Amino acid sequence: MKNRKRMNLAPIKRFSPYLSHFKKEIAFALVSGLIAGGTTVVITAYTGKAVDTMIGKNQVLFSDLCRILTLLAMILVLSVLSQWIIQILGNKIAYVSVANLRKDAFNHLNKLPLSYYDQTSQGNIMSRFTNDLDYVSEACVAIFNTFFSGITIVIVSLFAMFWLSPLLTIVVLIMTPLIFLVSWFVTKASQAQFSKQQQLVGDISGFVSEVVGNQKIVKAFQYESSSQARFEKMNQQLLDWGQKAQFYSSLSNPTSRFIDHIAYIAIGLVGGLLALKGTGNVTIGMISSFTIYASQFSKPFIDLSGITTQLQTALAGLERIFTMMDEPIEAKDEASAVVLSKTKGNVSFEHVFFSYDPSRPLIQDLQLNVTSGQTVAIVGKTGAGKSTLVNLLMRFYDLDSGQILIDRIPIQHYTRDSLRKAFGMVLQDTWLFDGTIKENLTFGNPQATDEEVIACAKSALVHSFITKLPHGYDTVIGSQGLKISEGQRQLLTIARTMISAPPMLILDEATSSVDTLTESKIQEAFLRMMQGKTSFVIAHRLSTIRSADIILVMDAGKIVEMGNHEQLLKNPNGFYSKLYAAQFSENN
Repeated sequence: MKNRKRMNLAPIKRFSPYLSHFKKEIAFALVSGLIAGGTTVVITAYTGKAVDTMIGKNQVLFSDLCRILTLLAMILVLSVLSQWIIQILGNKIAYVSVANLRKDAFNHLNKLPLSYYDQTSQGNIMSRFTNDLDYVSEACVAIFNTFFSGITIVIVSLFAMFWLSPLLTIVVLIMTPLIFLVSWFVTKASQAQFSKQQQLVGDISGFVSEVVGNQKIVKAFQYESSSQARFEKMNQQLLDWGQKAQFYSSLSNPTSRFIDHIAYIAIGLVGGLLALKGTGNVTIGMISSFTIYASQFSKPFIDLSGITTQLQTALAGLERIFTMMDEPIEAKDEASAVVLSKTKGNVSFEHVFFSYDPSRPLIQDLQLNVTSGQTVAIVGKTGAGKSTLVNLLMRFYDLDSGQILIDRIPIQHYTRDSLRKAFGMVLQDTWLFDGTIKENLTFGNPQATDEEVIACAKSALVHSFITKLPHGYDTVIGSQGLKISEGQRQLLTIARTMISAPPMLILDEATSSVDTLTESKIQEAFLRMMQGKTSFVIAHRLSTIRSADIILVMDAGKIVEMGNHEQLLKNPNGFYSKLYAAQFSENN
């Protein structure tokens, strides 16, 4: 109980606009609810009246019984049809509104800066779009199916009870607020547990996604027992919080029913005494009807208490999805930002300072001038800041101070889309989506002709591989299609970059997954592709960067050496010379 916190109802308010788009459906559902609720009450009233009528007769004719049953059957069919319509409309409102929320959330996700993805696990993000929003859909369906007919039953039952016996109605109304109070206290006490439960579900999704996606490494390093131990620890935490949440929440329905049953006893006691005394025109049939009315009056409240767990899980899910949607998006382009087109490729770094964490400086006073068509190779230890330069060039992160210029214009004066389109990227981590090979190759240039696609595929040494596939360039690859090796995936990404024909290039360990013989051939293709284009090459294998115009040796975010291959080797005590000597000796 120490973990109690005030219930946060803000997510419900933020979700309500998504429901407001269905005013016609809600109105029609309410009408159907009136019919469903009204027919239910009519059945109750007619049943009670029939009981009194038959008791008052000395003889009950078969025709009377048939007439009563026929009328009850007709009313029952009407009630069932209206309930069916409510369910259809409730499902539509729930699932379409959540689908719209999911669409808006994904749209917001695409606008978030790279820093958000660096700090949040993929599985946790995916859990918000799947588990959390699925819970919201299910809860909405449960609420609507209860609400549309329940509101009518409550109102009509209340009037009917007052009409039958105001005194017995007061007995029912005394008990009803207790149901609300019990549900409120239980919900308030357990909401913190449900929030932690959903957070743990997201954490487990992230962990499982990580382990499954890297299963080769897990098996290669015998990490199974360690991953199993970590999973069991997280799973046990989820079990503990889930049990606490379910325990507190499960108290709501039985306690509500207990209070409701006390109300039945009170009705029977008070009604029986009135009937014995002959006051208030209380009859056995009326007590029977009143008891059913009281049951119908409290049933919607009992039903709501029965789905408390669903409601709280959905509320926690809404809170998580809106927390993500509250994350600040990438800063908008300047109003005066221009489109970067027909760039010459002159790039300058002027007194650039940058750090991911203010307490740990990374890039410090970086100065570099790259003229059009030059190839710049960047080497250094892990964490030296090599990939950070790429992030800064693409404006995935903004500088702390200083500026980067392309063709003498600071990059913040260009639109982000045009800036990023000006760079073709081949990264160490390949990315291909589910689709045909041709769709993947033309991803950056949909207007590319078949001749251009084939020519670039040949340059990337992947054409012969493609032609041997069952459907050639129309072969489907990805999780639902043909599985290909990591080296082949990388060759395809290289061909894709060639097809997009960007004016500048960024190559981050672009040949790390290919064999040495293929690598040498790819280097030739790269050289043809890089002719006349400013290129930034990050590499650990120095054999791939010997022909670079400028080689930057970075350490702790600073350029400690700069020159071409021959110039840097002249300093035998330099970092580059030692690194080259180490790799050369290893290869021999």
